[in-house]
Amino acid sequence: MSRSIVLSNGELCVAIDHHGFVRDLYYPHVGLEDHVRGHYIHRIGVWVDGEISWLSDDASWEITVGCEERALTSAITARNSRIGVELAFKDVVYNERPIFLRNVAVTNTTDRSREIKLYFHQQFEIYKSHGGDTAYFDPTSHAIIHYKGRRVFLVGASMSGEPFSDYATGITGFLGKEGSYRDADDGMLSRNPIEHGQVDSTIGLYSTYAPGETHTVYYWLAAAQSINEVLEHHQYVQKKGPEHLVQTVSNFWNAWLGAYEWNFYGLTAEQITLFYRSLMYVRAHVDVGGGIIAAVDSDMLQYGLDTYAYVWPRDAAYAALALDRAGDTNVAKRFFEFCQSVISHNGYFMHKYLPDGSLGSSWHPWIKDGRLQIPIQEDETALVIFALREHYRHSRDLEFLELIFNPLVEKAADFMVHYRDRETKLPDASYDLWEEKRGTSTFTASSVYGALVAAADLSKVLGKQNHEARYRTAAAEVREAILKHLYDERTGMFVKLVTREGGNLVHDKTIDISSVYGVFSFGVLPPDDPRLSRAFEGSVRTLSRGITIGGIARYEGDNYFRVDAEAVGCPWITTTLWYAEYLIANAHTDADFDRVREIFHWVVRYAQPSGILAEQLNPKTGAQASASPLVWSHASYVSAILKYLDRIEELGICFHKVCNPVP
Repeated sequence: MSRSIVLSNGELCVAIDHHGFVRDLYYPHVGLEDHVRGHYIHRIGVWVDGEISWLSDDASWEITVGCEERALTSAITARNSRIGVELAFKDVVYNERPIFLRNVAVTNTTDRSREIKLYFHQQFEIYKSHGGDTAYFDPTSHAIIHYKGRRVFLVGASMSGEPFSDYATGITGFLGKEGSYRDADDGMLSRNPIEHGQVDSTIGLYSTYAPGETHTVYYWLAAAQSINEVLEHHQYVQKKGPEHLVQTVSNFWNAWLGAYEWNFYGLTAEQITLFYRSLMYVRAHVDVGGGIIAAVDSDMLQYGLDTYAYVWPRDAAYAALALDRAGDTNVAKRFFEFCQSVISHNGYFMHKYLPDGSLGSSWHPWIKDGRLQIPIQEDETALVIFALREHYRHSRDLEFLELIFNPLVEKAADFMVHYRDRETKLPDASYDLWEEKRGTSTFTASSVYGALVAAADLSKVLGKQNHEARYRTAAAEVREAILKHLYDERTGMFVKLVTREGGNLVHDKTIDISSVYGVFSFGVLPPDDPRLSRAFEGSVRTLSRGITIGGIARYEGDNYFRVDAEAVGCPWITTTLWYAEYLIANAHTDADFDRVREIFHWVVRYAQPSGILAEQLNPKTGAQASASPLVWSHASYVSAILKYLDRIEELGICFHKVCNPVP
């Protein structure tokens, strides 16, 4: 099941599922060590009138997971009319320390007084492995502590200023034992003070409720690399007060989103809300070290051998573009610093990375048919340089550009100049945007053209005339080669890719939306070029076939998460928004934006109540598929909205002179 909300401060990242349960908990890097890993559950239960009701097990619970409009704060409601209890959660990750807090309003919805007991259950897989864990009750701090090595997690809670009433530690998943949460079945916990091995813990908060009465519970989970440090976090919560910390988080996000006042001419309240939420979800996936994670949804493990919890330079570059366009150049800057630290000495980026800068897993081999090959997607190298030029345009940080030019821009641009087919002048073979086929794809070639132009522009800023001339010459050669070798005059379409077989070029004419989008977005052709118009119309027509909910698939015959034989593939949020970008660039009147606004409405319709966007959708039902949330989807929505605002301002349609105030 996809995640329903993600909360993060760059050091501690918590993903919550549709039950309101913690299902992923990353620390001390976003996306690196998941100490819950999805298959372990931090349960929540209510004991009343002699029975226990766990939110995951009792079908009587009606649960909605939402997100506040202007703060990365959950808005979760859980109602159970059968037992007469309602829970309202407001969850945050504190912006200054690795502390997860839950404000829970517990309401007795019946007309009689009774005792209600609220239980929180914790189960960790510290360092993503079992064995050697310890969970114990610390009587001095009145907290539960789980630890192994340099990973320590503390659980505290209070009601009306008083700490939790009951506790238990236990063994789980071993010798037939289910865990300490079963201890709550009778409404009393054993107060077992310590366990080691494969352990869990449960705490309880008990009180008597009058008819219709509400009590407020605060729960917090702090992370640290030592017991002394985690106890200091615990004391900080107690000193400042959990209510104050929750409010501080809301204030932070309101201030962050309020840095600029956009005029969202022509957009609905729902579309505007999704814009703000998407911005926050992109920011939530930025690690403290600058890497931007593609997704933190560990349920991807159920469908393959790995997750999306990596820094793909491609996805991350698009996220940095969105952040820069929205005015957060400081966060984007950290990403480019990360890129400088991981780029190879030869000037290219590998497939993907872990947020600590180490190499991520890959399925791209170093040898094929007995021949050495570089296992890269060259578009990832190109996109970083393309995004860096946009970063400079927004930040005007000349000192940073001077600092990063030689180790990043020059190194990558020189690689792209030299890594080309001698005969065609196209980029040499690499894996395509979708990480599946090796050859020279139209998207990759277009991205290299855009990156070389960007490198030339940045060279000009610094007065590096020789660099500028070298990069502009190479860019012109790549552009000419794209139009000569990758455009099919007969069909009016750009080919997916070309490969070399012997001395001949073999064209893969599969219709792929990235082909025409690459030519458009990287400026190979101007938006009003008739070749683009024909190619977009043909691509959209083909890649919408059999998709009853609307939207555009990636390419013909896409089998990734395929669920329907009639549909050409699953519609992706990003690919559908690519078409919106093209329509925006070609709009001239307010009416021309109607189709764009329809696409924005389509994206809103298939978002979760919290605003979470998936990678792709079921073509018949619209159900979210694959990773949720996917940062690329959210970044695409943010960028499309901002391009829409720029265009209506350019055309003078916006009632105010400034629709997008970001420099």
